[in-house]
Amino acid sequence: PVFREQGFGHFVNIVSTAGLRVTPLQSVYAATKNAVRTLSEGLRQEAGEGLRVTVVSPGFVRTDFADRMDAEVKAQIVEKMDSIAIPPAAVARAVAFAVEQPDGVDVGDIVVRPTAQD
Repeated sequence: PVFREQGFGHFVNIVSTAGLRVTPLQSVYAATKNAVRTLSEGLRQEAGEGLRVTVVSPGFVRTDFADRMDAEVKAQIVEKMDSIAIPPAAVARAVAFAVEQPDGVDVGDIVVRPTAQD
């Protein structure tokens, strides 16, 4: 309501590259990321002029995310993740790029990941 009232606004949803490529033991996680992507596209189409929607899909990022993983899954992927992960500031720069665009420009999707990530 606030965005519509003021005539402008920018929704930024952070998802994951996991939603772009399904891997074993991650299908439910990937599905939730795709759900957010689909909701974001619907919001973009329904929001109207002046309202922007961006979906940012980070790859491996240095966070405490892996601390909460199932031990089996963690053993399979954390070593690789940690060795190539990008800093959170890289994701922040991608968000800044999207929101700093001039009026009338909507950056819909951004994928930001380590160059070594497959």
